[in-house]
Amino acid sequence: MVATGICRSDDHMISGQLALPLPVILGHEAAGIVESIGDEVTTVKPGDKVIPLFLPQCGKCAVCKHPESNACLKCKLTVPQGTMQDGTTRFTCRGKPIYQFAGTSTFSEYSVVDETSVVKIDPASPLEKVCLIGCAFSTGYGSAVNVAKVTKGSTCAVFGLGGVGLCVIMGCKAAGAARIIAVDLNKDKFAKAKEVGATECINPQDFKKPTHEVLKEMSGGGVDFSFEVVGRYDTILSALSCCHEAYGVSVIVGQPPGFQDLRMDPMLLLTGRTWKGAVFGGYKGKDSVPKLVADFMAKKFPLDSIITHVLPFEKINEGLDLLRSGKSIYTILTF
Repeated sequence: MVATGICRSDDHMISGQLALPLPVILGHEAAGIVESIGDEVTTVKPGDKVIPLFLPQCGKCAVCKHPESNACLKCKLTVPQGTMQDGTTRFTCRGKPIYQFAGTSTFSEYSVVDETSVVKIDPASPLEKVCLIGCAFSTGYGSAVNVAKVTKGSTCAVFGLGGVGLCVIMGCKAAGAARIIAVDLNKDKFAKAKEVGATECINPQDFKKPTHEVLKEMSGGGVDFSFEVVGRYDTILSALSCCHEAYGVSVIVGQPPGFQDLRMDPMLLLTGRTWKGAVFGGYKGKDSVPKLVADFMAKKFPLDSIITHVLPFEKINEGLDLLRSGKSIYTILTF
């Protein structure tokens, strides 16, 4: 590993909002260099710059073969096992197994991944930046351009202005949205949101009405596209309710907490709304990540704007504190 980002999903594991066998090595958003390969590996070789894929692409299962899906059946997203695809772990401590996270475990100087979970990238790319294509950028940007399929001239609402939320805004802007309304309780994030493409920013605490009603009034009946990038049930429902009842599309992007059921009124959908979710922005990793890295190298989108801190890996706890306090957008750890 050369560099890895600190993602909110990693913190969800630490806080217990997501369950996984313990002890575990977290981290899933990184870039590095191949040190060695197994006998049957053909797609990468020692010395290659690569990005690990928390969402593998085997290329053989029904999902990989489907043109509109990317949640490869090799990846047990809904029931994480804490192992590699063959059911084993490759980390041990004092003779006892340590579990793996998302098949990548990037909070480590070295990791072992399946060949379907890694892809070669441009050898000239800066790993301390393109590591974000391993999760944050692809998840946010792709949710706008691939999943929602934002249209030119449309109005969008983005709930949550962390790193992924800002990448959603970038995607909406790239797709030609005319209005992008950013929603967050932290006003300190508004300037950065506008820098990457938001046209307006609102703080729900500034209004007596529910947020979805405020957004419906601002947009003349409801936004065309909404994105929930917080991971809370109340904001998931607010995002759904704020989009137009006849044709609005709402996308769940944030990782919701486990152990709870979400209850909603089916009438919210009956009149024509579409409610969607996707992982990794709908991208198939092996096919798309090298192209996204090439686009970054061609200056088609920025990554510097969402990186606020770069720390040595030894300061990982400081990076987590910055995330929890809202003082950082994205922290990159370097080895």
